[in-house]
Amino acid sequence: MNLPFGRKQTPVNIQRECYAMATREGNSAEITMYGQIVERRPVDWWTGKTIEGNFIVKSEFLEDLKAIEGVRKLTIRLDSLGGDAYASLLIHNRLKELKAKKVIQVDGVAMSGGSIIMCAGDTVQVNPGSLIMIHKCLALLIGMYNEDDLNKVINSNQAVDKALAAIYTKKTGMPEDEVLALMGEETYLTGEEAVQKGFADELLENEDAPEIAASADHNTLFVNGRALATMGYPLPEGIPVAPAAHAAHQTTQKPPEESGEGGQEIMANNLEELRAQNPDLAESIMAEAKAAVAADVAAATEAERQRLREIDSIASIYSDELVNEAKYGEKACSAQELAFRAAQETAKRGKDALKDMEKDAEASGAKAVGAAPAPDETGPLSPEQRRAQGKADAQATKKE
Repeated sequence: MNLPFGRKQTPVNIQRECYAMATREGNSAEITMYGQIVERRPVDWWTGKTIEGNFIVKSEFLEDLKAIEGVRKLTIRLDSLGGDAYASLLIHNRLKELKAKKVIQVDGVAMSGGSIIMCAGDTVQVNPGSLIMIHKCLALLIGMYNEDDLNKVINSNQAVDKALAAIYTKKTGMPEDEVLALMGEETYLTGEEAVQKGFADELLENEDAPEIAASADHNTLFVNGRALATMGYPLPEGIPVAPAAHAAHQTTQKPPEESGEGGQEIMANNLEELRAQNPDLAESIMAEAKAAVAADVAAATEAERQRLREIDSIASIYSDELVNEAKYGEKACSAQELAFRAAQETAKRGKDALKDMEKDAEASGAKAVGAAPAPDETGPLSPEQRRAQGKADAQATKKE
């Protein structure tokens, strides 16, 4: 007997495409967890409608989990690139507290938050072609932040990293510092490597092992031909490049809805597309742009007026030619630059005047004229001195 239930009522015995739960004979249950892990189902920003797609939604998971809490055996089929760290931690913890024997099989990849859910299993089974990836917590920042704000983000990330490291440490038995080092390096592990390091317990050998390949730019992962955007995680070079058929699928098909941040549709490429999708938003953006341009024009106009006022305040001491050039010429400048140019002009005129004087002296022959005789050291006589000198001369004549 197979009784499916949940958001996507997909029977266990057919190809799995998304998140689903199913019970079998009341004693065992199976959960298929294929997709991005999110706090709540994402909503299209433009239309406001809920996005349908491959999502593991925390609220839906918790609601459906109530129906299988009493089973003795729980099998979880996992294929997830990860997603919200807090939702991943909660799902891990709720699975861990179940009394059922839990077997988690990594059908494709268990990366980021997916690897956290994987570690909730009592037995973790991986395929040789499976991929496991662990890394430190990431935070998306948009806006203006001071030092205190950034420190809060750092402290929050460090706390999450400690929680993640505790889960990995318990699963693998490795020391915490070694686990944190692997997280810091954003470590990728194949199925066999995951078993060797203790992240997984059994290596499956079957014909249904996943086919995993990367796009040529290593920004897209293909699992059994299904394209999964890596949400910024750099894929290791060791993953084989997908064949042409996969590449064609990537370029000709609409990207999976979970590939965007939060599952949003791709943003419009130009203003006309935006007006068609969301006229109110387009008009709001245009209004903001016009206001910004108007503010810039006003600021530039006021700066020009101030420049002319400063030049006028010192224009009376400079030539009209210099002032007009500073105001409106090809090399228009500030009042300070005008003063500097005028000083340069004055210095140039002084040098030219000295050169002209030297040329005039050369032409006059003044350099060939000898020096005048030196005047008597005693200098010219005053009238009294001349009268005294005359009397002295007369007396000298009488004596002779």
